[in-house]
Amino acid sequence: MGFTNFHGHTHYCDGKGRAEEYAEAAITQKMPVYGFSSHAPLPYELPWTMPESETEKYVSEVRKVKEQYAAQLQVYTGLEVDFIPDVAGPGHERIRKLDLDYTVGSVHFVDFFPKGHPWEIDGKHELFLEGLQQIFNGDIQKAIERYFSLIRQMVEKDPPDIVGHLDKIRIQNEEGNLFSEEALWYRDAVEETLQVIQKKGLITEVNTRGIYKKKTTAPYPSPWILERMQALDIPIMLNSDAHHPREITACFEDTAKLLLDIGYDHCRILLDGKWQDATLTIKGIHYVPS
Repeated sequence: MGFTNFHGHTHYCDGKGRAEEYAEAAITQKMPVYGFSSHAPLPYELPWTMPESETEKYVSEVRKVKEQYAAQLQVYTGLEVDFIPDVAGPGHERIRKLDLDYTVGSVHFVDFFPKGHPWEIDGKHELFLEGLQQIFNGDIQKAIERYFSLIRQMVEKDPPDIVGHLDKIRIQNEEGNLFSEEALWYRDAVEETLQVIQKKGLITEVNTRGIYKKKTTAPYPSPWILERMQALDIPIMLNSDAHHPREITACFEDTAKLLLDIGYDHCRILLDGKWQDATLTIKGIHYVPS
């Protein structure tokens, strides 16, 4: 059995290619399951989210692909949903009405600029620094603690099926100039967040996009966080956050080896309509029905 991936985008947001192209790539790589999770709409002018008017077309296209390739691949319909308090989240009515198979819940925005636009934490570094100064007076500790507090709020109040790229804010930590992951305050923020995730029993993805896009040298979350997650028995899944069909299993073998070395020998997957654990190997996942 090959790998699975439940974090993948399409041309409906900032991905490249139709759902059919991703499904064909998945079949070529002998993947048993593929999940689509394009960026859900937001009430802001953004180049990477799906327009509200396209959501039903997106769901319809993915379900059509599911029927078309049913004999070769299980296909599931999801969305990556931003959590912004009082604005958007996995449990919002516009998400519930779509009757999705699952959601990936992510925090891409931390509070708002004085003029009211949300501050994007994984966009251009110049914009990150601008928001850091205007919203947090340059205090990186306060900004990151707020970031993790929003993840905790999502997990507790509006939980998704999958927690997306847990520590993605470190994409802005160019050569460690802004903060140290060794700092006690940073470790405390992560630990508090992991405790909430464990209590809720949510899946946390291991996301390889930073590696193959050469933004990071390790997945999200960092290896030391993965070690702590393994000790807490937090279920994981291996995702690529694909924005192109060629990325659907990018850096999976090396990351699988990392996970095995840490002590993870299973991944949580959606298979036959149920969340279940499958054995992890460096060549893919293996599931034997009980």
